[in-house]
Amino acid sequence: MQFINIANEGVKTLSPYQPGKPIEELERELGITNIVKLASNENPFGFPESAKKAIQKQLADLTRYPDANGYILKEVIVKKFGVNMNQITLGNGSNDLLELIAHTFASEHDEIIFSQYGFVVYPLVSQSINAKSVVIPAKDYGHDLDGFLSAISDKTKLIYIANPNNPTGTFLTHEQIDSFLAKVPENIIVVLDEAYTEFTLSSERVDSFALLKKYKNLVICRTLSKAYGLAGLRVGYTVSDPEIADLFNRVRQPFNCNSLALTAAVAVLQDDQFIQKVAENNRVEMARYEQFFKDNNLEYISSKGNFITVNLKQPALPIFEKLLREGVIVRPIAGYGLPNHLRISIGLPEENTKLFNALLQVLK
Repeated sequence: MQFINIANEGVKTLSPYQPGKPIEELERELGITNIVKLASNENPFGFPESAKKAIQKQLADLTRYPDANGYILKEVIVKKFGVNMNQITLGNGSNDLLELIAHTFASEHDEIIFSQYGFVVYPLVSQSINAKSVVIPAKDYGHDLDGFLSAISDKTKLIYIANPNNPTGTFLTHEQIDSFLAKVPENIIVVLDEAYTEFTLSSERVDSFALLKKYKNLVICRTLSKAYGLAGLRVGYTVSDPEIADLFNRVRQPFNCNSLALTAAVAVLQDDQFIQKVAENNRVEMARYEQFFKDNNLEYISSKGNFITVNLKQPALPIFEKLLREGVIVRPIAGYGLPNHLRISIGLPEENTKLFNALLQVLK
């Protein structure tokens, strides 16, 4: 019996998500230490102290199931962002939520719109439910919202927009998104994926919660894996119209956020000092990357995230492999249709310096 023959049609040709190479794997393969990982847009400051302290207090209760409703975490989100409790859905990281949204609203008879060079999870999710992916050609490596509007049909159920976009770091303003939402039919769900919003300046940041008051078909998706440093615990949330949130909470798995994740999320969401430190390091070190690329005649895509994508004007995979031997892990993104590009996460000053030196060495 070949079970692939009875699988969902979309799953039959689906390729799994490829994460960044772990440090431990490179240590095993090459027997080297002192490795710098700048591949997965992780927080370079490590696990927040506020979250560590909260987790220590929680350890005694791990024989109990977590709060399936995540009441305390939702309460913090309500207070921080001025939304309502019945608008929030919690997830096992934002990937969990991006998939949950598709399962709630789309099926094999429907179309899902997203951008070329958009986050790889969007096509994976679409294919897994055998929905039709409608990929809009990128405009300056980012979202062509007019192209999105032109592609809408009576089969369109869902639109994914990452802002800032991963892996290119491109950014849409509040006015651009507002204008776009005003033209999207209200029966089409628009997902605003804001995984990297904390890295944007407060003066330029999209006021997505204000947009939610105007557009009931908007779903805001956020994660605590990036700026908040909880990638290993997997916790994210959506904020949406209460009717939509009710549907999500029917579909989501019970206890999809574990007790330690909930506890750490409550602590770090209130740790403004930590987030300010993370964002400031990102701002200063991003400027160093931009100057390094300019000084060495390397083209790059201006980024609003905690990563930057560089065009090597040659196949990037051999350069990636040479960097591994120098103890530096970055991310080749041929899978996004950018075979000559590397995406590099912004690390601590000393990590970035090691990347600069290694890249110059392998490009000789």
